[in-house]
Amino acid sequence: MAHIKLPVLEKYLLFFFLSSFFMLHANDYKVIYDCSSNDASYIKSRMWLIGKTIDMMQENGDTSKVVLTLHGGCVPMVSKDYDMIVPDEDVQSIAQAQNYLKNLSQRKNVTIIACAMSLSANAIDTKEVLPFVHISKNSFLDTIKYQNEGYAIMTFK
Repeated sequence: MAHIKLPVLEKYLLFFFLSSFFMLHANDYKVIYDCSSNDASYIKSRMWLIGKTIDMMQENGDTSKVVLTLHGGCVPMVSKDYDMIVPDEDVQSIAQAQNYLKNLSQRKNVTIIACAMSLSANAIDTKEVLPFVHISKNSFLDTIKYQNEGYAIMTFK
């Protein structure tokens, strides 16, 4: 089989065309996951699912911006001392959920936000919150802001 030799300009044009083609077919996902569930096992499964979903986006050549807002029953997993505030039967699930959350926090495209009002309602001092978690005065306001910026919302109740 003979090799086709393209002039330099044609090589650059072909590269530009192929790059443009793939860029046009890539998706740019913007999503906010809103977690307020009190079910520790469910929370654990959702943290795992968020990571898998991001992986699938990347495997498809897509980009993503992901925000995770935590309030209500979801906030105990952001505490360094969660085992003091969750029922004994939930400790293992919250530990795994927190592990998934830590892995998510290491991705450059993920922002994790905990609601200060929910922290207070769950007796979690802000000094006990994991260092990668941003604390918001009211995560409802954050959710509204991100939705106004075009983020799709996925709720975990």
